[in-house]
Amino acid sequence: MSQTYSKSRQQAEAAFGNFQSQFFARNQAAEEIDVAEQARRAKTARLREARLARDAQVSTDSKD
Repeated sequence: MSQTYSKSRQQAEAAFGNFQSQFFARNQAAEEIDVAEQARRAKTARLREARLARDAQVSTDSKD
């Protein structure tokens, strides 16, 4: 089932393979950035909620 391709076809296949590798690497990097951004937003929201709860507790304690 081994096929012999012309030199130009082999070069085109190699170029396409390189392009495809770069494309998938770019997509993977973008996904990693998205995951990091999502984690950062979740942490920021969690810290904001904790700060607001602490501030609310301090304000109720100071009224007593």
